[in-house]
Amino acid sequence: MTDSLLDEFAEDVASWTLRPSSGGRFEVLVDGELVFSKAQLGRHPKRAELRELLKRRIEEG
Repeated sequence: MTDSLLDEFAEDVASWTLRPSSGGRFEVLVDGELVFSKAQLGRHPKRAELRELLKRRIEEG
């Protein structure tokens, strides 16, 4: 999933940070703003769902 997102959004994103964590956490933040949280939803995102969340956030600027 990470590779395909990196490929798709490479021109729109200045940098990416991947931080491993414990306890099964999976969170996606854009400019410090939480856009997806496994802890809140109780599941991992689907690739298309995460793609749309990132696309929307980038378009909002």
